[in-house]
Amino acid sequence: GIGVAAIAGHLGRHRSTIGRELSRNVSEAGYDPSKAHAQARERLSGPANVRTISSQTWQQAERYLRLGLSPEQVNARLRLEGRASPSKESLYLRVYADKAAGGNLIQYLRCQKVRRKRYGSGQERRGTLKNCVRIDKRPKVVEKRSRIADWEGDTVIGSGHQGVLVTLVERKSRYSLAAALPRRTSDLVGEAMVDLLRPHKRRCKTITLDNGKEFADHAFVAKCLGAKVYFAHPYCSWERGLNENHNGLLRQYFPKAMSLAGVTQDQVDEAVYALNHRPRKCLGWRTPHEVFYGLEITPLRLETRALRT
Repeated sequence: GIGVAAIAGHLGRHRSTIGRELSRNVSEAGYDPSKAHAQARERLSGPANVRTISSQTWQQAERYLRLGLSPEQVNARLRLEGRASPSKESLYLRVYADKAAGGNLIQYLRCQKVRRKRYGSGQERRGTLKNCVRIDKRPKVVEKRSRIADWEGDTVIGSGHQGVLVTLVERKSRYSLAAALPRRTSDLVGEAMVDLLRPHKRRCKTITLDNGKEFADHAFVAKCLGAKVYFAHPYCSWERGLNENHNGLLRQYFPKAMSLAGVTQDQVDEAVYALNHRPRKCLGWRTPHEVFYGLEITPLRLETRALRT
């Protein structure tokens, strides 16, 4: 018979291509072009992993999508739970097919816009904080994220300066806390921070804040919690990048154009619960809740929620 190299030369193909074709399609009866073509069409009918995923796993994947998880997060989380998972691309195709069939899965996909932040025109003009210790003095261990004890704090302001959220994020676990307040005054903000962190007092050694005047009661916070409070340099938001990112995640639930004046603490708790139970790539697809409390991996069991409009 004719060798692989000769066949490849005659057809103008690489010999490895011919070799793969034969290894896939040669049977005891030899190579049948018609059967080989039919098998090729079957292989191309859809991604291989789609055909091997059970209906139960697809149902779980859809539940996770409805929880607000991205297709990448769904894929990674299912694999972490020991399941054969559809690929990220297959999950997107599933969402678009669902939309074409009149479904609503697509509304649960998140779309984060890249926002440019202006520096200078929005600078703080109400003076400087007193007795603040700069981030330069912060222990080096905080940068390493080697312990669950270091927090970053900030505030999220509603549209028209109506309402405010006080937010706190633990650096290693990404575990978050938040409180709704009617005004951004230093006394309310300080008391809210103490109330949020008091249950976790043993896991609160440092808090890093920005230079907003709402944190003027930082000494009160430090005394109540037995923690050290540090401040980033003015207009250096990247020094608290974790908290900045977390505030962006909260905006999924409380958009920038939304007034926070009517937001209840129950609504805030619901959003924070969802974020704390969302698997994160930086945590090896574990959730902040699992890392903060040292829990084993189990299937996520959140109730689905209607998205805000």
